[in-house]
Amino acid sequence: MLEFQVSKDDFAETRVVEKPVTALAENAVRLRIEVFALTSNNITYASMGGGELGYWDFFPAGDGFGCPPCWGFAMVEASNVAKIAVGARVYGYFPIGTHLDVLPAKLSAAGFFDAAPHRKSKSAVYNQYLFTAADPAYDEEREAEQCLFRPLYATGWWAADFIQHSDPAPGCVVFSSASAKTALATAHQFKRLSTAKLVGLTSARNEEYVRGTGLYDQVLAYEAIEDLRAEAPAVFVDFLGRDALTARIHQLLKPSLSRSVMIGATDWGAKEGGIQIPVVDGSEVTPEFFFVPAYASSRIKQDGEALQGGMLCDMREFYGASGKLVTPVRLHGADVVGDSWRRLLQGEVSPQEGLVHSW
Repeated sequence: MLEFQVSKDDFAETRVVEKPVTALAENAVRLRIEVFALTSNNITYASMGGGELGYWDFFPAGDGFGCPPCWGFAMVEASNVAKIAVGARVYGYFPIGTHLDVLPAKLSAAGFFDAAPHRKSKSAVYNQYLFTAADPAYDEEREAEQCLFRPLYATGWWAADFIQHSDPAPGCVVFSSASAKTALATAHQFKRLSTAKLVGLTSARNEEYVRGTGLYDQVLAYEAIEDLRAEAPAVFVDFLGRDALTARIHQLLKPSLSRSVMIGATDWGAKEGGIQIPVVDGSEVTPEFFFVPAYASSRIKQDGEALQGGMLCDMREFYGASGKLVTPVRLHGADVVGDSWRRLLQGEVSPQEGLVHSW
């Protein structure tokens, strides 16, 4: 059994560890991970590995290393649970590795939750495993797209809902890191909810790509943000996490800015200690962090399960539409995992390229 691990002190230091095959515990199921995606989101998980969110805690590695989480599909390789058959296929949250042993709880026709003691304090969305045979969001023909976009699209869908429900509703939404997959998903969904102007900020090298998506009404390179203007009320949606840029945007949008929301941080290495909510001195608007599980749970409790059903329906439609934004690139074997990680870390993966791995 193989596992890809990253030094917690230096994300450029990686290793593939061969773990011994052990006897399967009572009431446990062994999953063989078959396909998963690597995106800048995985770098974000590593950057938020410690602290409150504690992404390193899901799949402990020890010895100063951590195992970054990923999303993908796995097959039940062995089972000590009578109602979970060998060969069943599941979608969920995994280590970047070949196997994961889980302790299924709350078993239903839809799936189960991992009741491993070290995961009990974590949000349920990360501990749930769905049987593809009963999953309304599953599309057998588009597994690559699901690996790349399913968790990111869900974040974007709920983020768009959150932004639209701002009080007052925005007339302009400004996105940093507009080429990021989660930003694309957010913009895609927001255009369905509102006629507000969408402004995408991006690096000069990605400016042409962002324009080509057709998702933004205006696109500016970071070097040109002095030209940024927005009618009130404006919302800044931050996927970059760079203090200096956030502070300048707050200044430029004042007094139109009504809300500043941090969703991700593609610029994970911008400051010591990894990802943190940007500090903006002298601004009347304080940046806030958007945590999807808590918001989605609150909205579903308020408006009912039909809201979740609507998200899943929109997600299935997006799988096909995503082909215009990102091309899945299939990669095989343990050797190339480290290369993909390095390229993501160094910003060498083009926004058009979607890295989908199998062992």
